[in-house]
Amino acid sequence: MSRLFGSVRSRATLGATLVVAVALVAAGTALLLSLRANLTGEAGTRAERSAQAVASELAARTPLDKLSGLDAEDTPVQIVDEDGVLLAASEDLERISGTGTSEVTPAPAPSDEDDRDDPDDRDDDRDDRDDDSLDPGEIAPGASYTNGTATIDGDTEDYRFAAVEVETPDRGRLTVHAGAPLAAEHSAVGTALTAMLIGFPLLLGVVAAVTWLVTGRALRPVEGIRREMAAITASEDLRRRVPEPATHDEVARLARTTNATLAALEASVERQRAFVADASHELRSPIASLRTQLEVAAAHPELLDLDGAVEDTVRLQNLAADLLLLARLDTGERPAGTRVDLAALAREAAAGREGVTVEAEPVEVSGSRGQLSRVLANLLDNAERHARERITVTVRREGGAAVVGVADDGEGVAETDRERIFERFVRLDAARSRDDGGAGLGLAIARDVAVRHGGTLTAGAAPAGGALFELRLPLAGADRGTPRA
Repeated sequence: MSRLFGSVRSRATLGATLVVAVALVAAGTALLLSLRANLTGEAGTRAERSAQAVASELAARTPLDKLSGLDAEDTPVQIVDEDGVLLAASEDLERISGTGTSEVTPAPAPSDEDDRDDPDDRDDDRDDRDDDSLDPGEIAPGASYTNGTATIDGDTEDYRFAAVEVETPDRGRLTVHAGAPLAAEHSAVGTALTAMLIGFPLLLGVVAAVTWLVTGRALRPVEGIRREMAAITASEDLRRRVPEPATHDEVARLARTTNATLAALEASVERQRAFVADASHELRSPIASLRTQLEVAAAHPELLDLDGAVEDTVRLQNLAADLLLLARLDTGERPAGTRVDLAALAREAAAGREGVTVEAEPVEVSGSRGQLSRVLANLLDNAERHARERITVTVRREGGAAVVGVADDGEGVAETDRERIFERFVRLDAARSRDDGGAGLGLAIARDVAVRHGGTLTAGAAPAGGALFELRLPLAGADRGTPRA
């Protein structure tokens, strides 16, 4: 069962069919009840009209054997007095139920002496009645209804009975029970029920088939996306893309998002490959130099360049530290939330450097003191390589951010290169030696640390004509928003 309904298509078909089935059952039940109530009401109205006609004849002193309502073939009629004694009934009525009395044979007619009206007795009877008593010849408004059966000429059917009271001048208060057949109601309800029992399964089958076809057509692009993703995974070719439907629905947006994810993944893998290649290239030179010096020293100890070996070892150590820091940043490592005074940090980074001036006001940010110190050190190292005489470090508060500026009086950075210099292993000065220019990771590390702290690092032009690097970080206690590009 779980495998049968394990697909979205089958579950959507089952869900749609169940919803329609519940709706059809509810609507069908309401329709049958409404149809039955309407037809029963119409039968009650017919029965009431028949009872009112007989009551009108009784109010006009029509003798019981002259009542026209007793001759109707499909309308059983009973007339009873206040004591429930049957006075008259339809001629062909054989059995009846639901009217309060099952008698179909009238009681013997009263004697002349009993039939005389005693004014005193009538006055006493009127005195015993309640406030809603009727005057002689008056018919009670409205009627009461019951359901029952009646047998006429051997045919037994269900009837809707209406009871109407009438105050006769000569017989007192009488009750007329008249019925109307419910055959039409039973026939209509039965026909409607049969149509529903036949039509509902057919309609549910149509709904299930249409839902199956529609969902299959709607999910066809999803299956195409799945197959292409499986092929991409098997081939490891991130240049491939999933097909995008020429629509504007959720599936098309899924395909576009998937392709965007594949593009980002491809770019990430390419960056990783380039990073590994560049790192290997950067490591090859100091390792080869160190190996050469060691081999020479092994063959000719007197030619050992100890200072050069130490320098290459330090360069390897620094490069390994940079690579490890970049690896931690790439894994999404977040800085600790400790308060750091950027002014004090800037003075510490500038201490011992010639030509560096610090103009700082106390500004606190939240983050890693070690990583922020590394950012300032990298910016100052970069400024020292290009400055002629003077480097200026400023720390100020600007709105809800702390701004650290490192400016030099060198040649500056061309506007077209102000973003490229933050890429890893990028050196703008091709003629510069690797020993003088470093590995090209300092600015890349500085920007990554700034982004991890919820800030930005940009390059611009300094007032003195050199380069200006501005580090912007949210103040301590401020919410870190999305870093600006």
